[in-house]
Amino acid sequence: MSQSDPNTEPPPSFFRLLGAILYDALAIAAIWFFAALIIVILRQGEAVSPGNIFFLGYLLMVSFAYFGFCWTRSGQTLGMRSWKIRLVDSKTRQLVGWACAAKRCAAATLSLGVLGLGFIWMIFDHDSRTVHDRISGSHIQKQ
Repeated sequence: MSQSDPNTEPPPSFFRLLGAILYDALAIAAIWFFAALIIVILRQGEAVSPGNIFFLGYLLMVSFAYFGFCWTRSGQTLGMRSWKIRLVDSKTRQLVGWACAAKRCAAATLSLGVLGLGFIWMIFDHDSRTVHDRISGSHIQKQ
């Protein structure tokens, strides 16, 4: 649905989304800390070598577990809850499933990897949607 549809309210602003992203960055940092602690304990105090592809994959999976769990259970991460926004399926307006969450996480990771261009895209999109909104068939709405 486009922003001009009278049955939908305007999407959250770019700055509101950015606020939620910053809050979630803090949550992810804390989650990564404890995830890394588990690995260090399992390695009996031995550090993980920089650039270890398996450790990076592990942290990406931990991140996906956080986002996927939050999005499929309530449609909100901690940051999204604070900024009163929610993720919904674009067609049904209901909670997203794990497949959608996986597409969204992968696309959002790529969006960040190219200097955030996938997020900045929402400023120019006629429906104020990010690239990962479009790819996953989901979008953020005000709560």
